[in-house]
Amino acid sequence: MILVIRHYPEVVENLGARIFLSAPQATERDISAVVDSMKSGWLAPAGPDLESFEQEMAAFLGVGHTVALSSGTAALHLGLKYLGIQAGDHVLVPTLTFGATAFAVTYLGAIPVFIDVETESWNLDSGLVRDAVVSLRESGKRVGAVIPVDLYGTPCNYSALQEVCEELGIPMLEDAAEGLGASFGSSMLGTLGQAGVLSFNGNKLITTTGGGMLVTNDEVFASKVRFWSTQSREDFPWYEHKEIGYNYRLSNVLAALGRSQLRRVPSEVDSRRAIREQYWEHFAELSGVRVQSDPSWGRSNAWLSVVRFDDSLYPNAPTRVREFLETHNIESRPVWKPMHQQPVFRENISFVNGNADSIFDDGLCLPSGTGLTSSDIERVASLVKQCLKSLV
Repeated sequence: MILVIRHYPEVVENLGARIFLSAPQATERDISAVVDSMKSGWLAPAGPDLESFEQEMAAFLGVGHTVALSSGTAALHLGLKYLGIQAGDHVLVPTLTFGATAFAVTYLGAIPVFIDVETESWNLDSGLVRDAVVSLRESGKRVGAVIPVDLYGTPCNYSALQEVCEELGIPMLEDAAEGLGASFGSSMLGTLGQAGVLSFNGNKLITTTGGGMLVTNDEVFASKVRFWSTQSREDFPWYEHKEIGYNYRLSNVLAALGRSQLRRVPSEVDSRRAIREQYWEHFAELSGVRVQSDPSWGRSNAWLSVVRFDDSLYPNAPTRVREFLETHNIESRPVWKPMHQQPVFRENISFVNGNADSIFDDGLCLPSGTGLTSSDIERVASLVKQCLKSLV
């Protein structure tokens, strides 16, 4: 794991000149927290840091319960399992997302159905959700759940989506893997469904190097997920199992890192939003270049700053810019390729309107990590502009 430390005063080390998309951060406090956890003797999976991490995250989000797990994907899997998803069920997933959202559905033998997005937040189009549920039910298919995704840390329109789900009686599991610290109205992302899912992967707002969390106000939901994630062990002196279990619990040592990083979520969000604002300012004078912004209904954490290029002005700009930045040792990345375009899901049902395809075709994720300096951002923006001039 590469540590790129430039944003915080307690600098550890800066390895290499490459500008990464979203490099993980580790301060001296983080390292001390991990070392202290190891010195405590709690090297086994469970321990006091794990319990405290869950309690502190619950307090931060304003929810009753959290369960720290080995990944956000594990949280999706067990969340869907608790909602009763079974083989043959259909689960609605935005087509514009990372594959893990859809993969978790398949772990239960269920079938992802891909729904396109609206253009303000690039998240689930609630009108298409309604159309999909009605159409699937008319054809005799059971719709087990909807999984909205807070893409790049930008909130869905939960007022519209919750209205549809309540009207049609469909449970909602919120995939807020990218959304820690962002909000819909006064509610933190991860708290808008029957349960929510967070990710602490290495490129996220905060990291436990890997890991995730299930978030809910339902005590029974949380207890059952915790039980399954620890191999469904019954309360006997020996190992007794009445249900299939999973080895999905986050370790105590990694939870210590999560506790340390949790303290700076607000400053991480402020820093990433400031980075996105600097990109806005650098590109303001360019026609046909737009940086993703907050929707009217919420506040993004700006996990990644995403820019879209008008193809009529800058042909094939995302590819050309990405390749040009790479020649200058700068990492950028295409927008998530829509799930309905993925070979593994070529036979799945989809309800699309072209929005996700368009965003994928003309979008590019720019370096967004809080280790970036203003001069780094200016360098990236200048190179983008230089490349665009060559395309006109």
